[in-house]
Amino acid sequence: MRMEPLPGRIDGPPANEPIFRAPLLAVLVAASMPALYFFQSRSADDWRGLAFAPIDLSDGRYSGLATSMLVHGGWAHALMNAVAALTFGAPVARLFPGAIGVGVFLALYIVSGVAAVLGYALVHPGDLVPVVGASGAVFGLIGAATRLLGGAGRVLPLTSRPVIMTSLAWMAVNAVVGLIGFAPGVEGARIAWEAHAFGFLFGILAIGPLARLFAPPDERFDSAAGLGDPSA
Repeated sequence: MRMEPLPGRIDGPPANEPIFRAPLLAVLVAASMPALYFFQSRSADDWRGLAFAPIDLSDGRYSGLATSMLVHGGWAHALMNAVAALTFGAPVARLFPGAIGVGVFLALYIVSGVAAVLGYALVHPGDLVPVVGASGAVFGLIGAATRLLGGAGRVLPLTSRPVIMTSLAWMAVNAVVGLIGFAPGVEGARIAWEAHAFGFLFGILAIGPLARLFAPPDERFDSAAGLGDPSA
């Protein structure tokens, strides 16, 4: 016996509902990492000239602050960062629609990466060991997304409990991974966990003013809890 559906009830998903709904911008940023590594792995010098070492600051070489995020230490390293960029970049990209949003997202991503590497260099002045990878920029997206989790698409205040607890969890995992020195794809290499922390800090702080300036009014801040300064 077949029963007719009740009025107003929808059986099954809408016909045109997409299965994969990640914003194209987040997909492209994530895809760029393995794509770039494909060419890097086939280059004669493995793109070593794009890496950055803290000693470069003393020598007046600053371009590596940005170019180092284009280089990875292996396929696993590139793919791991790509997955994280897609996962945490998607909610951030959704917050900033339109052409201006593209610029805002890319600026957040790139400056997070620069801040991460610069912070690492300040912690390790004069170090000769080069730093590579987009992890610092990805952690900037993670920091920004931390203030979106549970906010129904709006930015949560810095002082809200979910933001504080999630941030502490991320930094604890980051410190443990850095101290143990184990992460997929980077075996035997030093893990720049300090760079991750600086990238995360920049992202979690920058998302507030960026949302206030560029996000649609109804998606800027969650005022339900009444915690924190919306301008933070």
